[in-house]
Amino acid sequence: MCGRFDRHVGTDAVARAMGIGHEPDEPDAASAGGYNITPGRPILTVHADPAAAMPRLALDHWGFHPHWAGADAPSPINARAETVATSGYFRDAFAHRRCLIPANGWFEWQASDAGKQPWYFTAADASLIAYAGIWTEASADGTDGRGACAIITEPARGVAQSIHPRMPLVLDPTCWAAWLDPDLTARADIRRAVQRLDPEALDAWPVSTRVNRPSEDDPALLEPVES
Repeated sequence: MCGRFDRHVGTDAVARAMGIGHEPDEPDAASAGGYNITPGRPILTVHADPAAAMPRLALDHWGFHPHWAGADAPSPINARAETVATSGYFRDAFAHRRCLIPANGWFEWQASDAGKQPWYFTAADASLIAYAGIWTEASADGTDGRGACAIITEPARGVAQSIHPRMPLVLDPTCWAAWLDPDLTARADIRRAVQRLDPEALDAWPVSTRVNRPSEDDPALLEPVES
């Protein structure tokens, strides 16, 4: 799964990496980042913009809650790649409202006899990565009028396999545009056009258990420790 991640670069760096020529309209966009991003808060996302030739930045609530769902309906932070295209809760968003969620890396916890050890995953070359996401229009569930989103997860691959059974679906940069393409709506077409990032392009190391506390948010959270 992906329940905690890091996006410490600014929106200007995200815009440059993703070929976006403008900033989000909201003045507090910078607050969507951090070294220890937790569910239930606004996060920076990238949407297709039907009115422009390039995508746009947005702030979406991390916790998917369709506008048609009742107040007691769940607000999952993740959607499984195996079922996202067919689930009644997610399939419309998968077909019509896919997004990118820019990040520097994410955290997973490895279970052991001594407890759970957090690990940090990032691109080996320190480049920006992007998770495959879905979003939905604003609902009445306390998202302050924002859209709501979820990160798509898949079975762990590469270095992640020995740490946790699942990981976020990290997309290869060459297919970021295809993931956002509104003309791709069929599952088979999307699968043909979209490629995962090679797992060999990822690196990981154990980090401090300070990351367990949502209030902790500083660069030292990413520093390696002895496992």
